[in-house]
Order: sequence, then structure tokens, then C-alpha cells
Amino acid sequence: MTSKLDALREMSTVVADTGDMESIKAFKPTDSTTNPTLILKAAQLPAYAHLVDEAVAWGRKHNAPANAVTDRLAVNFGAELTRIVPGRVSTEVDADLSFDTVATIAKAKALIADYKSRGIGHERILIKVAATWEGAQAAAALQREGIDCNLTLIFSLAQAIACADAKAFLISPFVGRILDWHVKAGGGPYTAETDPGVVSVRSIYAYYKTYGIKTVVMGASFRNIGEIESLAGCDRLTISPQLLGELAKDQGPLIRRLDPKSPGKAPEKIALDEKRFRWILNEDQMATEKLSDGIRLFAKDLASLRELVSSRMAKAA
Repeated sequence: MTSKLDALREMSTVVADTGDMESIKAFKPTDSTTNPTLILKAAQLPAYAHLVDEAVAWGRKHNAPANAVTDRLAVNFGAELTRIVPGRVSTEVDADLSFDTVATIAKAKALIADYKSRGIGHERILIKVAATWEGAQAAAALQREGIDCNLTLIFSLAQAIACADAKAFLISPFVGRILDWHVKAGGGPYTAETDPGVVSVRSIYAYYKTYGIKTVVMGASFRNIGEIESLAGCDRLTISPQLLGELAKDQGPLIRRLDPKSPGKAPEKIALDEKRFRWILNEDQMATEKLSDGIRLFAKDLASLRELVSSRMAKAA
């Protein structure tokens, strides 16, 4: 009998949600995605000291500020990942640019240029941007120039629609963080089928498939394999090494839950402009709080990463 991980690969593209190269080599995902939190963790491991050292040396040579060095470090990790996975690698724009369309576009182009200087084409990279209104507008501009985007921190259908309107290549709805909010608010107990994060992704999936939207749906931020099993068949699923390991060990059957040929009942189609987007998001307390919280957490870890490289640069002086 095949493992659930192998069975899942027959239904969904499996993506590794980690900066740990060894885990990626072990589970052989198609794609890989990182964020400031994952890079911060990986950068403190001895196995990746050479990537940090290179960025620090580059920063000293060019008298570069810490934010430029962390960009260099992110691309160092991304470049290594392109040698391991056959598909796409997501590299995230600074979380503190989440409400600045112009700066997000500029940072995305700079990241793509760095990859290009290393012989890595833009077709191997997804630029990861928070799914704010400004982020969606930045993605629309980047997509028009052929730079594919991964819109992250998706907690609501309104965000998903704004990203679809931007013709984003991919969105990452966060399953586990939605569950966390509802549990903290006193909801539950939930089963894998009633998990509010699972329900949210299924709603977005049905909307996209019913209305012919090409943007890829990639479920993210899982708390347990039950959530993953309940979304089997989703376009893509980005999964932590721990949960990939659990799926690899489980030899039980895996039933397809999502199918583009029968996506389920879709919500009514919504036409969005900025005012309506902001109002709908404002009316969704969970989505508003989790989007804000997610941006703050990524910005905090990005700041810690900048402090780490600044400290290394000072010691190397």
C-alpha cells in the first residue's frame, strides 16, 4: 500500500513549507516556499552558516544596509532551493512593505534581478506578497510584466477575489491560523470536515473553479494531517516537514476531497473595488485580525533577521 503522501501527490502538487534543505531533499516536493520566520530559523543552523556568511561578506564589500543583506540572504536560500526542487521557489517581499504598492513592486524586481544575476530565470520564482489591497495591486502590475506572484496571508474570500482580479499566479490561504482564531474565540470542538480553515479554502476553491479563475489555490499553515486530508485534490498544498513525515508514515487510504469538475456550491460572484474590499474585510473580524497579526509577526521576524546580519557584520569588522 502506498503512503498518504504518495497518494496526495497524485491529486495535488506538494510544496515544502520550510527553509531546511535536508527536509526538502528527504520528501522531494515539487515546489518550496519560505518566509522571514523560516529563514530566521534556518539561518541560525550550522548547516546554513555559509549562506549567512556569503550575505554578510557581500554586505561588507558593498557597504550595504541590513535590509539589503537580508534580501541577499533570502535569495541565497532561494537559489539553493532551486537546485533541489524541480518547480517554483517562493521568495517573500518585506512584510513592512505590505501597504506600499510602489515599494513592493520595486523590491520584487530587485529580487528577480538578483536571481537573474545567478542564472536563475523568473520562471522558477514566485514573488510572495501579503494579500492586502496594496499587495494585490502590486501583484497585478508584476503579473503584467511576467513576474508571477504568490499572494500570502489569505484569510477571506474577499482577499482571494482581489488576488484573482489581479491575475495572481497563486494564493496561499492559511488553514491553521483560521482554526487558531476560532478556537481562541471559544469555537469548536471541530472535526476535519468542520474545521473553519478547511471550510474557507473549500469556499475559495469552489469560487475559483466555478467562475473559471486560473489563479492556483495552495492551502497553507496546517495544524494536523486531518486538515490536509480534507483538502486532498486542492491545486497545491504547502506542508511542514513534520506533517510531511506523518503523511509519509501513514499507509491508510486517501480520498480526493476537491475536484475541479465538481467544485461544490460557490458563493455568489462579487465585484470588488477598493472601498468594497476594505469594507468586506473590515466586517470579517477573524480575517482582519489574522491578516494584521500575520504581517506583524513576519515583520518582527524580519527585524530579528536584520539584527542577526547586522551583528554578524559588526563582528566581521
